[in-house]
Amino acid sequence: MASVNKVILIGHLGKDPEVRHLEGGNSVANFTMATNEYYKDKQGNRVERTEWHTVAAWRGLAELAEKYLRKGQQVYVEGRIRTRQYQDKDNQTRYVTEIVAEEISLLGGRPHAEGQLAATPAAAEAPVTFRQEPELDQLPF
Repeated sequence: MASVNKVILIGHLGKDPEVRHLEGGNSVANFTMATNEYYKDKQGNRVERTEWHTVAAWRGLAELAEKYLRKGQQVYVEGRIRTRQYQDKDNQTRYVTEIVAEEISLLGGRPHAEGQLAATPAAAEAPVTFRQEPELDQLPF
């Protein structure tokens, strides 16, 4: 049976993307994103719960994230979950679970050339969407 690894998030950026340029010309943008859920506790009080997600955007999507994404901005992110491990400076194995972005949509306006969003109402404009194109070796044929 086939499996599916797909994540869809709508939330706000916790910080500006941090972009690193790697050997071989690749780049990766890392940023955090908050999503909120609301529920009522036993006393009937409304409670807000915030979940923080780490997002990684690669190659061209990383460059677009660096240019257009800013702290506090509302975005739609579609991608997949990935858990990786590494050795820290004390030689301890650490695990990181992150979302590898395949699509990012800016919600609430269109970006200007200098990376700032237009000050028009969100309902008046369609979201701006960027997609990561698959590498040739990732295609199923």
